[in-house]
Amino acid sequence: MATKAIFPSARRRAGMYESFYLRAVSPDEPVGIWIRNTVHKRPGERARGAVWCTLFDARRGQPFTFMHKLTTGEPQAPADGWIALDSLSEMRPGEARGSCGPASWSLRFESQEPELRHLAPELLYRLPLPRTKLTSPAPAARFEGTMELDGREPIELHAWPGMLGHNWGAEHAERWIWLHGIGFEGAPEAWIDVALGRVRIAGRMTPWVANGMLALDGRRHRIGGLRARELQVEERADGCTVRLGGEPGLSAEARATVPTGAAAGWRYADPDGGEHDVVNCSVAALELRVSLGDESLPRTLRTDHGGAYELGMRERDHGVPIAPFGDG
Repeated sequence: MATKAIFPSARRRAGMYESFYLRAVSPDEPVGIWIRNTVHKRPGERARGAVWCTLFDARRGQPFTFMHKLTTGEPQAPADGWIALDSLSEMRPGEARGSCGPASWSLRFESQEPELRHLAPELLYRLPLPRTKLTSPAPAARFEGTMELDGREPIELHAWPGMLGHNWGAEHAERWIWLHGIGFEGAPEAWIDVALGRVRIAGRMTPWVANGMLALDGRRHRIGGLRARELQVEERADGCTVRLGGEPGLSAEARATVPTGAAAGWRYADPDGGEHDVVNCSVAALELRVSLGDESLPRTLRTDHGGAYELGMRERDHGVPIAPFGDG
């Protein structure tokens, strides 16, 4: 199914948000980039766009995280692209170009992986619940190009692994975790892309629900789903431990660890005016212990900095400074 923007068809009286985003990480060093092009629409108002840019550099002795955001006018959906924000930023299949304050980028990417549609069954994309929908147009990709930041040497991307993601909805989950991993030692084609969420219904929080996929040895294995029973979550701002089930025979434990000084703190707004604090890191360490049921021993996958970890929450005592950019 071809990826396309949702916001052009949003009803005038409805509120909604939408995001196209990418991450890319150096295969050799803990240096990564994370770029979002977003839409925010309050009920009865026109949509507004925003471009978000983060550069993570967790090399020993010089941890550095650059963050910037610019709000734009009404977003556009080009016929041959996904989203365009004035003259600042644009994402389209195979290409992302833009600028955000002192940062600018010109990136190309390619992927042999078909789109990942996290939710199953497919009917969930047409129902009101869940209020957040998500896909990954390219759950595993390779990036080429350049990113420049005033005062630093240009960053040249040569076959950097990463991904392209897309989400939209009427409101964010009450609490969520997003995990992505790529560039695993001894398994360069493996990847994981999974979202976990809790929502509030009638004043009560639901249990965690996970949706996503693990790709290993040329096969995709579905993680989570409404009927998955094995799900345990221990989360904090500097990492998490998640025990996951999924398709018959699958069990996995994921441990994500954020390097010191490599967390980006943002504030996300819901169309109805609510807010979440969000901690994001695209150079996290990630370890997966996987059992597929048809193997005698579990398999362990590790990457020192190829993981992405995001935690969305209501509390504000998490200890990560929040960037001084409003949302909504």
